[in-house]
Amino acid sequence: MSEVGKGSADGHGVGAGAESRPGSGSAHAAAGKVAEPAQHRPRWRSVGPGLVVAATGIGAGDLVATLVAGSRFGYSLLWAVVVGCALRIAFAEGAARWHLATGRTLFDGWRSLGRWTLYYFGIYALLWGFVYGATAMSVSALPLAALFPGVADLKVWGVGTALLGLAFVWFNRYRVVERVMTVLVGVMFVVVVVLAIRVVPDAGQTLAGLVPTLPDGSVVYTLGVIGGVGGTITMAAYGYWVNAKGWGSPAWMKMMRLDNATAYAATGVFTVAMIIVGAELLHATGTALDGASGLVGVGEVLEERFDPLTATLFLVGFFAASFSSLVGVWHGVSLLFSDYVRSAAQPRGSGEGRPGPGGVGAVASGERERSVPFRFYLLWLTFPPIVLLFLDRPFALVIAYGVLGALFLPFLAGTLLVLLNRRDMPTRWRSGWVSNSMLVAAALLFVVLCAEQIRTLPW
Repeated sequence: MSEVGKGSADGHGVGAGAESRPGSGSAHAAAGKVAEPAQHRPRWRSVGPGLVVAATGIGAGDLVATLVAGSRFGYSLLWAVVVGCALRIAFAEGAARWHLATGRTLFDGWRSLGRWTLYYFGIYALLWGFVYGATAMSVSALPLAALFPGVADLKVWGVGTALLGLAFVWFNRYRVVERVMTVLVGVMFVVVVVLAIRVVPDAGQTLAGLVPTLPDGSVVYTLGVIGGVGGTITMAAYGYWVNAKGWGSPAWMKMMRLDNATAYAATGVFTVAMIIVGAELLHATGTALDGASGLVGVGEVLEERFDPLTATLFLVGFFAASFSSLVGVWHGVSLLFSDYVRSAAQPRGSGEGRPGPGGVGAVASGERERSVPFRFYLLWLTFPPIVLLFLDRPFALVIAYGVLGALFLPFLAGTLLVLLNRRDMPTRWRSGWVSNSMLVAAALLFVVLCAEQIRTLPW
């Protein structure tokens, strides 16, 4: 993805210990006035933040969407997975490029567009977190209840996963979160890919599915597959995870792009595997899938077709996908919220257009992980949503959540288009035609998805 921004430095690499120096080279110059530092050599072993954002974005909802697409339309929507991954690469790359090129966080950029951006995010984050917290708990509980029947009620499992996520993020820092998330990504990736191989996919139909087609009645599902490959609000967290990794200057741009592309290539393979499973396992048998709870039924189908071990492994992969999403949101969106509070507290007209002291590297991220707003949002994600596990979700809340949730990615795409093309963005790192085209396409796509979301709500 080196062509996403204008230009790509061909610098020399650095020693093996370079990554351990957070924020190296983070004394950013004013836009384009001095030469950028040489690029750090991209290293596969340093890949990490992209896997975290991709794993966070792949939850039970994505498993359901792709399985349903495969069960209804076979292989014909595989091309939509490729498009969805490409759009997510553009989103994440743009957010991280802003952080690295300017030395400012995304909220500094949003705030410079007007305080309305902060009002929007504050309302959205509180509402989204309240409903997402309950959803993440219940979905993470489903595979555990199926793996250990009779041990505890579904609600107890749900509260247990939320408390486990809270304790883990509260007492650990980004590097530990990344390691655990990498393990969970590996588990869910291996389980789903092996399962896709075991159901014996049709190679001819698989290749044909990469050619764009729209079967009758597939438009909404196609948009859902494109829009559902890898997260919403967590796309904005990628720049913060990049900083937490210790990448704090333009010198890390190549490494960030390798990290981002690798993560979403893996996401694409995972999603294609899920469509294959849906096509071969559900489409062929006429099995219907009803929401996240239907994923437990997939385990039962696997047990009938193969053996109990295969069903168990699927439930383990299901839990890895759900719990990795929970942990990623507990950490990443809490980082976003802590920076939102910092930005909102600044007096009007202050701090805009200047890099933060020493950049926005790992030290600043470590401070955010210990901040009061970070921990407040952790608690907000964990305890208030428990109410929704025991009570029906309020009708008005569901409507507001659906509308605001569908509106976030057009907001992110539109603001990135402005920020990445402004004069205060270093000339070398402003968006090229590829990045701009993909962000425009994404904004239009998600506006359509938002309209569809509103249209189908039970008013």
